[in-house]
Amino acid sequence: MLVLGGTAFVGRNVVEAALAHGHEVSIFNRGQTNPDLFPYVEHLAGDRESDLSLLEGRSFDAVVDTSGYVPRVVRASAELLAPRIERYVFISSLSVYIDGPVLTESSPTRRASDPESEDVAGEYGPLKALCEQIVESALPNRTIVVRPGLIVGRYDYTGRFSYWPHRIARGGEVLAPGQPLTRVWLIDARDLAEWTIRAIEQGAVGTFNASGPPEPLSMGELLDQCRAISGSDATFTWVSDAFLHAHGVVPYTEVPLWLPDDDAHPFIDTSRGIASGLAFRPIADTIRDVLERSGGYDQRIVRSTGRARPHAGLDPEREQKLLALWHGRTH
Repeated sequence: MLVLGGTAFVGRNVVEAALAHGHEVSIFNRGQTNPDLFPYVEHLAGDRESDLSLLEGRSFDAVVDTSGYVPRVVRASAELLAPRIERYVFISSLSVYIDGPVLTESSPTRRASDPESEDVAGEYGPLKALCEQIVESALPNRTIVVRPGLIVGRYDYTGRFSYWPHRIARGGEVLAPGQPLTRVWLIDARDLAEWTIRAIEQGAVGTFNASGPPEPLSMGELLDQCRAISGSDATFTWVSDAFLHAHGVVPYTEVPLWLPDDDAHPFIDTSRGIASGLAFRPIADTIRDVLERSGGYDQRIVRSTGRARPHAGLDPEREQKLLALWHGRTH
């Protein structure tokens, strides 16, 4: 098995799952992120954007592409490897979909304004959709396309979920966004990785949504579990969407998991994945793991776009200022 990436977050979880299943793994990446990981697997050092020479002539049973964002780059790896592999797994995103109340694997997807664009930050969803098409064209009937939503848990460097367990563990008054009954969608990276490896083993093909849990999880329940597991004295002040909008709070970045009402999550149909073995661990397990593994929480990381992404979450001073303004709005 070849993993394109393999040492940061999703790829790292995929490698761990593959090794746990007894597979022989090679990883191909630039060797810049956690280069000392996995000393007993084959490390192939190269930049997939410019040099795939170490992959020429190599054969693999399966390839898992955890680092494909730019169509030109994905086309190069898919077309090079297609003659000598059995299965190509492309980790895509729910961002490929055009907004709608229900998202199934057959729902319409976005189109890039320019098929040659490499503006990942500006056209992330459309470019992911185009990458899917490229892989499926290069390997017809030999492709697994996985469309996760927010991926959380072990080795996450973004803070898009880990902000909440750590912030609530600090205690005190916590700014909680919107409504406590708002449903949140996510998947633990370990569950995603485990299912990906099993899908390869079972010879699966096609496209699969991968986000959950299937039993609705509300924002209020999530924050309550963070408080219970951390044992903190946190109290929650629920602040309206309109107030957060008015004060320029950035959804999903400054306040992780928050989407205003007009951008509410659609219902994500994951029945196809669940029927093929996709399973979701209790959210409490993810919260505990995040609290026990704090390494990397404050890091920035440079992605394939070449830009550093700031860690998600409200700065403590910003949070306190917003809470003060919220409490004083009627005085």
